[in-house]
Amino acid sequence: MTRYLPALAATIFAVAVWQVIVSLTDLPKFILPGPLLVAETWWKNRAIIAEHTLITGIEVLIGLGLGAALGVVTAIQLATSRVARVLVQPMLVFTQALPVFALAPILTLWLGYGLWSKVAMAVLIIYFPVTASFFDGLMRTPPGYLDLARTMQASPRAVLWYIRIPAALPNLASGLRLAAVYAPIGAVIGEWVGASKGLGYLMLLANGRAKTDLMFAAMLTLGVFSVLLHLAVRKATARMAGEGG
Repeated sequence: MTRYLPALAATIFAVAVWQVIVSLTDLPKFILPGPLLVAETWWKNRAIIAEHTLITGIEVLIGLGLGAALGVVTAIQLATSRVARVLVQPMLVFTQALPVFALAPILTLWLGYGLWSKVAMAVLIIYFPVTASFFDGLMRTPPGYLDLARTMQASPRAVLWYIRIPAALPNLASGLRLAAVYAPIGAVIGEWVGASKGLGYLMLLANGRAKTDLMFAAMLTLGVFSVLLHLAVRKATARMAGEGG
């Protein structure tokens, strides 16, 4: 628990500063609600917020799983095939140059307003970080390991599975941790473009009705969810990254 005390202290300080600013400036509630009002609104609407959080959470978890799996497969293919690097790698870089908001309406048009357009957005936003991180690790295998494998006449498949992939796991862990932060962003962007459920939809609904306190409550719920997801992925990948836990 001691490792989280600085973060907890910083959060408490930030909330206190927020409340002081609201109290001293006497800003209208629809411009900047105070943390006490946001907490009260969250409690009054906890059932609605929980319902929308569940929808967003499902979208994020499915997108995270699919995006991570696709990223791992792509990275292995790029690392083992020069043709794939020539053909696929430039396309990956090109996709990252496209604004995510520009792709969201297209995905909604193709996949509809349901679950899968949001999942696709989450996959799209995390696919490149996972692929790039794992691919970089696969291409940076310590030369001594490879020299030993050649001396023992190991097959390319054995070198991949028993040397290159294990050596690249810390890089994969870093990519997955980044993905855990980015995945909720992708899902919420998809909900902003077209949805009838989810935290992104709830934010838009609250904003349209000038319920800024509810919008802040939904936004902070998304933030807490993202932090918990990141901590869970960090814990799950601790051994992969060579950490104690």
